[in-house]
Amino acid sequence: MTKQEFLKQLENVMELAPGSIKGTENLADLPKWDSLAQISFIAMVDKHLQQRVSGKDLLSARTVEDLVLLAGPKVQG
Repeated sequence: MTKQEFLKQLENVMELAPGSIKGTENLADLPKWDSLAQISFIAMVDKHLQQRVSGKDLLSARTVEDLVLLAGPKVQG
């Protein structure tokens, strides 16, 4: 999965308009980054990338780029 595809999936998880996420945002600044989005993110990464993300690791994420790193090496670009 490319980074752009990942960002599109993340937009879907947070129910944001296409192109809303560029990759440099702070998660605290995203209005839809809540507990439901966090659970959906974990499920998306598991389903599409076969990668496990722990709740502890997710709590340490501060930026969209942190989420890309948590998703693992299958996100390229």
